[in-house]
Amino acid sequence: MRMIFIGPPGAGKGTQAARLVERYGIPHVSTGDMLRAAVKAGTPMGQMAGALMADGKLVPDDVIVGIVRERLAEPDCQAKGVLLDGFPRTVAQAEALDQMLDSEGIALDAVVLLEVPDGLIEERIVGRRSDPETGRIYHLTYDPPPADVVGRLVHRPDDTEEAVRKRLAAYHAQTAPIVPFYEAKGLVRRVDGVGSPDAVTARIADALPG
Repeated sequence: MRMIFIGPPGAGKGTQAARLVERYGIPHVSTGDMLRAAVKAGTPMGQMAGALMADGKLVPDDVIVGIVRERLAEPDCQAKGVLLDGFPRTVAQAEALDQMLDSEGIALDAVVLLEVPDGLIEERIVGRRSDPETGRIYHLTYDPPPADVVGRLVHRPDDTEEAVRKRLAAYHAQTAPIVPFYEAKGLVRRVDGVGSPDAVTARIADALPG
């Protein structure tokens, strides 16, 4: 199974990706993980990315695509398939991935789009609080903290309304346009991401081929 997982920040992709990886026995490949692994391994693309990140610069598409190419060439991806998470983020990256897969004679099976309304995402993220002592994450509405830990909880800077709206705006401007790109190929599987994790997992399973 070779699939791409798309969804806005806070949609629950992390939880569902872990379940998909276990169900299909495929590697979970995320852009962040790939960058860190390539830098650590000292691959040519990793060295280039490491130098850019050390200077505080964004890693350009051609370097990201090169790192993805290196990762997809590894035996586990060749043998079992892959769940791509966080890539492609733009239409240009989607086109580059298409060319890469075509050159290897590989086809995607599905593009899973996890859909959650912006208002609910904002509510989910803005209500999160983390416990710096235990690492536990609570939610003021859905998973309230015990009274004895409330005083030490932290509201992360990227969980504010302003930060969430910026992240959502970036998603809609940059990543959402890849949906029609893949819809034209008949690959998109739209899944309602509202509800319990088990309910969402069941919907994804129903939407996927095989």
